[in-house]
Amino acid sequence: MQLDLMKKAAIGSAVFAAAAMGLILYMSAGKVITISDVAQDEVRRDDSYMQEDASDEQGLIFASGKEDNSDLGIPLPKECRAEDIVIENHYMDQELCILINGVTSEFYEENAILGNREMIRQGVCEEIEDGIQLRFMLTGIFEYRTILENNDLFISFLNPREMYDKIVVIDPACGGADSGYIKDGFYEKEINLKIAQKLKEKLDGTDIKAYYTRMDDVNPTQEERVKLANETRADMYIRIQVDADEDSNVYGTTVVYNRDYFIPGFGNVELADLLEREVVTSIKGKALGLEEAETQEYTLNNVKIPGACVKTGYITNMQEAILLGRDDYQEKIASGIYNAIIKVYEETD
Repeated sequence: MQLDLMKKAAIGSAVFAAAAMGLILYMSAGKVITISDVAQDEVRRDDSYMQEDASDEQGLIFASGKEDNSDLGIPLPKECRAEDIVIENHYMDQELCILINGVTSEFYEENAILGNREMIRQGVCEEIEDGIQLRFMLTGIFEYRTILENNDLFISFLNPREMYDKIVVIDPACGGADSGYIKDGFYEKEINLKIAQKLKEKLDGTDIKAYYTRMDDVNPTQEERVKLANETRADMYIRIQVDADEDSNVYGTTVVYNRDYFIPGFGNVELADLLEREVVTSIKGKALGLEEAETQEYTLNNVKIPGACVKTGYITNMQEAILLGRDDYQEKIASGIYNAIIKVYEETD
């Protein structure tokens, strides 16, 4: 009897060990790697890229049939690893770009893209140095999550509000061919952008998701700037701008808002008031008060969320222009805008 029990125990142990080994091998073969949030700050292609000859593009093949899967499935060669993949969210262009090293375009002539393509208008494959780039032109502004499983990259497209509780849109005015106000070697477009870049460094360390209409020398249209604010359903829209006046003695900070758009509890005027107080306090400057937006203020009159424009100083005032061109002064302006954003969330929680 005891010998039989020992035999049964030995057989049971062997079966269990074999099953456990099989499970380990199965799990190893089906290894899942999340590679989301790789390059979410890639907001827009530069103007030279926009004008490139697209003759080397090839259209991607999408599998036909019912789209049961909520994810988009991109097949990959067996030798492809997570570190070979870089993902860029060009949200101002409504494009998702996937760069894959060590792959040729011929692979995607033979392997179809699977799953849900409801958010995709078009997909193309381009040869680049060391690999290929898959460009997906989207139907709107989306965030994404990605999982690399076996030899497939799965992408889930999400509304920004599905990923983030706190969202702001920062809009450095001008850019590209639009230099804005120019005085004594100072360019408004450069000042606006540098302030936004310094603000980004501060917001990157918080749980606030910030979208930027530009992070380099490009000039999105007014419609594109408004669309970013409205489609992301941001909590607030803040435009950064420089002022000018025929009277070179005029200086100080102004914040412009749209009085016709009102939200009970917190709206445009409350945001404008916080911005002016915090920026002026940070730079120890002169407050010129709040101004109502004129009819030609396209962005402020068309965003459907609390919005305001910070006019950080007068480039036509020699002393203030010099300050606006200094890194430490731009840092103080960025700190003031940052403090205002933080206080908005503190007061509205």
